[in-house]
Amino acid sequence: MGNRRKSRELAIQALFFMDMNDIFAEEKLSLFCENFLPSSQVRPFFLNLVRGVSSARSEIDTLMERFSNNWKISRMSGVDRNIMRVAIFEMLCCKDIPCKVSINEAIDLGKKFGSEESGAFVNGILDSIRLAMETEDISIPVSENCKFIPDMPEPDLSGQDSDLEGDEDVPDFSVEPEPEFFPLEDDGSEQQSKESQIPAPKKPRRTLIR
Repeated sequence: MGNRRKSRELAIQALFFMDMNDIFAEEKLSLFCENFLPSSQVRPFFLNLVRGVSSARSEIDTLMERFSNNWKISRMSGVDRNIMRVAIFEMLCCKDIPCKVSINEAIDLGKKFGSEESGAFVNGILDSIRLAMETEDISIPVSENCKFIPDMPEPDLSGQDSDLEGDEDVPDFSVEPEPEFFPLEDDGSEQQSKESQIPAPKKPRRTLIR
């Protein structure tokens, strides 16, 4: 599992923890990290996701409701809505990550942590947002945090995972072209092969009449 996948999983868990307490604050993030401290390789992207989603949660939730066919945020499962919050933040604020990667990652995480319907549900909303981004200017304000967790550096993604480390194992849902088939020339070999498999007719028995 790549570093970015680990960061996403931990970010979803931290946001779910905050969501259940209905408190998206640095103190809750500190409490989470006291028990599940991310490694130094995972930490920067993890912090960027959690702090970014927390600072723009209202705008992100408004987007989710707009493209969810009248589904209220409160009716969505806690797992699904926090997976989508992370993906939407990536799509709008992490320009080094293609939208397709963020959506595929969210689908995988929905299948792993959510219900049987989570993958399709998450995909439907996120893909609608992606299509809207192509025709209109969609953005969310992300404020700078003024309070940081001790001994945990502020995220700096410049040059970090520039090759999208951790995303190489994302399945590609694009349609592959159908393979071409070229018929073999009919030289009679197939017919000969079939004829060779046909058993020879049995000779009729002769009955002697005395």
